[in-house]
Amino acid sequence: MLKNKIKNFPDAPGVYIFFNAKKIIIYIGKATSLKSRVGSYFVPSPQPSPGGRGGGLRPIEEMIHQVSNIKIIETESVLDALILESNLIKKHQPKYNILGKDDKSFSYFVITKENYPKVLIKRKTDIQNIQRSMSDVQKLYGPYTSKKQMEIALKIIRKIFPFHNRNEKSEKGCLDFQIGMCPGPYAGAISKKDYVKNISGIKMILEGKRKNLVKKLEKEMDNFSKKEEFEKADEIKRKLFALKHIQDVALISEKDDNFQINSKFIRIEAYDISNISGQYAVGSMVVFDNSFGEIASNKSEYRKFKIKTIAGADDTRMMREVLARRFRNNWMMPDVVFLDGGKGHLNMAEKLWKELGVGIPILAVAKGPTRKISNSQFLISKQFPPPAGGSKLKFHKQFSEILNNRNLIKRITDEAHRFAIFYHRKVRGKQFRLGG
Repeated sequence: MLKNKIKNFPDAPGVYIFFNAKKIIIYIGKATSLKSRVGSYFVPSPQPSPGGRGGGLRPIEEMIHQVSNIKIIETESVLDALILESNLIKKHQPKYNILGKDDKSFSYFVITKENYPKVLIKRKTDIQNIQRSMSDVQKLYGPYTSKKQMEIALKIIRKIFPFHNRNEKSEKGCLDFQIGMCPGPYAGAISKKDYVKNISGIKMILEGKRKNLVKKLEKEMDNFSKKEEFEKADEIKRKLFALKHIQDVALISEKDDNFQINSKFIRIEAYDISNISGQYAVGSMVVFDNSFGEIASNKSEYRKFKIKTIAGADDTRMMREVLARRFRNNWMMPDVVFLDGGKGHLNMAEKLWKELGVGIPILAVAKGPTRKISNSQFLISKQFPPPAGGSKLKFHKQFSEILNNRNLIKRITDEAHRFAIFYHRKVRGKQFRLGG
């Protein structure tokens, strides 16, 4: 059984490979936690997806029905997982990695062919323009599905192996040069030989040869030490430390592959309150759903509320007013509600739900002063029987992977907080202009 196999997967970064019954690779993905990510695919779907191909199956459902075996490759870092995934996709071209994709969907790392090469991130369709306007292309690495992840990865790599990335052949007025992201080849701060070594190091990382690179640098460091060139040896030592302690936890978020949250038709509503000692009090409602195949904000569904009945600084009662007004409206019902608050907010909402006959699960997120999700306390409502015609989804099945995804929870609650502050400032500014 695949589920039993997945239970033994490590809680570590790596790449997973799905095979069909004919032992053909049909999908390759990456993860910060192999056990959590692969397991999320096999959470029971509470309801079928209407429309689409093959009797109503969406691509992810169609794919999961075909999986007969899973292979995993554990990596030392998330960066290694990102690069290994790309190299394996290029090699095997799995059906569900390239399904519905075209050249505009993929990006590549481009190493230019010039005196002091640059490392760029470009769409395949843009590469010919590089050749015409800037220089020849020395090397391409990809394809990658997320340009944002590539930008984070390149920032990590560039801190270890800096390079010049301006069109101008000068470091004059260059901030990157001042902060050490550019080694200053045109300012004479680095030799051509050492600059080429930096580019060579980047190539080895992008080729998935980080272990070989570490061995190579260790050998160079020993040679410099034997020659008593301690300054050069120390510089390599710093690079080695950085390579062995890559801080890349932000590299793969909830959008860690083509197929995102496995649950279907999820609508998440998150709420927050903003005021100054009770004045200019407002509430926000933001909506995240998977209308477009992945959990993302749906700004057309956002709502804002001016607090009308509460005087003084009482966030809990203000939140109650917002929730009562929202759930007395005939709007689309959510599958789960996030409250940016602690136990008081949760208790209030549970009582309100009883009054209104609402049976929607609540997740109250009590954050500390720094709003770091790692220091947050998650409080989950008791499960109320759904009203007639209401949601029949079971909380522990439908939302288990969401609850395990702290980055997603942070993203949603931070967005509710941002939207509340934005509206509060707008209301406050308007009052100031009116002299109120």
